[in-house]
Amino acid sequence: MRVISRKKLREFWAAHADAEDQLLAWYRVVKKARWGSFADVRASYGHLVDRVGSCYVFNIKGNRYRLVAVVSYDWTVVLTCVVLTHKEYDRDVWKETCRCNS
Repeated sequence: MRVISRKKLREFWAAHADAEDQLLAWYRVVKKARWGSFADVRASYGHLVDRVGSCYVFNIKGNRYRLVAVVSYDWTVVLTCVVLTHKEYDRDVWKETCRCNS
């Protein structure tokens, strides 16, 4: 799986250093993943991932942070849309930014 972009992860952990290890772990798992459906994503992440519209929302650091990503239609690319604190996530602004309503 190709992950775009690791830069958003680095920018987030620069401000929230406690998220670095788990964001790096997420990156490593996704990079090696061979998903073909949401069931496959759930097999990797269980209850730590939800689908919201066309987006996948991963719980990071015990639900303290949220990583929102979009997966390509052919399941070969994961686009990291945004990483947020739980409080920022609850504002729902990310849904428009990430086009998760489609």
